[in-house]
Amino acid sequence: MRNRPLEFDVSLPGGIPDRYDQHTVRRLSSMRGYFADTDSFSSMLAAEDMVLYEVYELVRASAPGELLHGLSVVHPGKVGAEYFMTKGHFHSVLETAEVYYCLQGRGMMVMETPEGDWSVAELRPGRVLHVPPRWAHRSVNVESGQDLVTFFVYPAHAGHDYATIQVAGLRKLVIERDGRPLVVDNPRWCSSGPPQGGDGI
Repeated sequence: MRNRPLEFDVSLPGGIPDRYDQHTVRRLSSMRGYFADTDSFSSMLAAEDMVLYEVYELVRASAPGELLHGLSVVHPGKVGAEYFMTKGHFHSVLETAEVYYCLQGRGMMVMETPEGDWSVAELRPGRVLHVPPRWAHRSVNVESGQDLVTFFVYPAHAGHDYATIQVAGLRKLVIERDGRPLVVDNPRWCSSGPPQGGDGI
């Protein structure tokens, strides 16, 4: 039952938990408009609709006081010079936070607020990241040949607002330059005002 204590193991190969209720698969086709290099995106999509990332979730009641949690697995690769990444989201309830614990790989969390503040934090095994309320966040895998695996937990009533990021983008991108990750301005970013909440897509 969902209102009883729950335990699971995340030490299995590939970071996949030994139990989960929901498995979300995001393919390249679901990321149209998110990457800056549209020509590279189109060429890659024409060749293969590859899986960019997956999310394994343990479903709990979506009510205040409960915590939703699971694992995110971002596969290695790039679209042009830009690393594979998640869509990124605000929480529909802006005043809610999220915690990430990196289990495997190396990556970056790109974050920003509706007011224009931004930050990029390193993700590596054993590192914990607290994403404060009001901060949009996106996981980026910057290591070739290895998945980026993170455990996440957030208030069950927080919800996800993907639409704001899909329309406006994030202010910063993470690209590879001279074999190293580099944070750069997003040339396609546009201001669409602060998010208003609502359902994700």
